[in-house]
Amino acid sequence: MAYSETVLRRARQRLAQAKADREAENARHRAEAYAQVPRLAEIDRLLSATVAQAVAASFRKGEDPAQAIEALKEKNLALQQEREWLISGFEEGFLDDGPICPHCGGSGYLGEKMCECLRELCRQEQKKELTSLLSTANARFEHFRLDLYPDTYHEEYGCSPRQMMRLILGRCQRYCASFGPDSGNMLFTGGPGLGKTFLSACIARCVADSGHSVVYETAIGMFSAFEAAKFGDHLEENSAKTEKFLKCDLLIIDDLGSEMTTQFTMSVLYRVINTRLMEGKSTIISTNLTRDALSARYSPAICSRILGMYQLLQFLGTDIRQGKGEK
Repeated sequence: MAYSETVLRRARQRLAQAKADREAENARHRAEAYAQVPRLAEIDRLLSATVAQAVAASFRKGEDPAQAIEALKEKNLALQQEREWLISGFEEGFLDDGPICPHCGGSGYLGEKMCECLRELCRQEQKKELTSLLSTANARFEHFRLDLYPDTYHEEYGCSPRQMMRLILGRCQRYCASFGPDSGNMLFTGGPGLGKTFLSACIARCVADSGHSVVYETAIGMFSAFEAAKFGDHLEENSAKTEKFLKCDLLIIDDLGSEMTTQFTMSVLYRVINTRLMEGKSTIISTNLTRDALSARYSPAICSRILGMYQLLQFLGTDIRQGKGEK
């Protein structure tokens, strides 16, 4: 899964620091143990030397290498037993000089595959990034209040706003529970204050917790990032920051339509939507615009992809922010 360069860099820095801290702690413990029991230092030196001795014995002329290696094994075993007896006087694990990760040794990778130790740090850093971006720290599905939506029949949709929102809540929960490469795209549409941003934030947290890379950004923020990459200073650095919008497992664009529509923003939006569709990557867009307003504002190429390839979820009701105040 493609974490953003920022998230990956911070995770690698944390792993490198943890590795350095572990190695420094191991060296400090060894020095302390050697000072207390000098024989330990001698044993460790002898154990290190047996490897070179075994290699030399295999090439020595006029001597049976198997017999020489067997003798070295016995010597090595005796030294290990003596060492075990000597370190029994220290606190358990005091001289356990294993690496920070037993699988990758602290490199973060097993060949070309990311090790779970680095992946976990990426998850933690991504959650920090999302927390700073999400408008509410309370974004959990269990906190979504259906009681704030009217329970009166809506003739156009054949149900009440509360019934519709119960269906949408269930759809969002199922989307998270089974998120994967084929999860598809969703378009949240409806007036302001109906919970689109809240449910988007719930999905972002939930999908990120399951170990997938998530980028959550307002439409204005996304277009600003692409603008900086094209026209600002430090072009290479800024260009790397826009890659996250194309490569992440799930992209959530909040409040599409709040930006000033220009030829540049239209080009960026088409590129992001089309690239992600072509690569089978999931996207969620929330907007206050109706279908007709979307069609009037954006190009046919953009609208055909959004309205044709995204599942539309129509949010109903009255501004729940006012409802919360009344409650």
